Amino acid sequence: MFENMNLGEMGKLLQKAQEESKKLEAEMENKEYVAKAGGGMLSIRMSGKGEVIDISMDESLLQDKVSLEILLISCINDVNKMLEDDKKNSAAGMFGSMGNLFGQK
Repeated sequence: MFENMNLGEMGKLLQKAQEESKKLEAEMENKEYVAKAGGGMLSIRMSGKGEVIDISMDESLLQDKVSLEILLISCINDVNKMLEDDKKNSAAGMFGSMGNLFGQK
């Protein structure tokens, strides 16, 4: 696997991977994700850092604590999944484009 690679090349490729990782992290921090629940009665907006930025809800939900709790759980889980899936896809894309790290084409 490493027969045709010298340490200098490997160091450069690893440095490139580290730079790409930092770039990806910065891009992720600037993204926002929105999930809705209850037919749009509740929406949550989250940053790429995983911080909740905004929660918007229909006022009628304030009268039904149980429904509000269920919708909040669902919406938070959905927006977290969006963020995690995007992170995985972005990382896979970054590593896929660096397939030549180990001589793969």
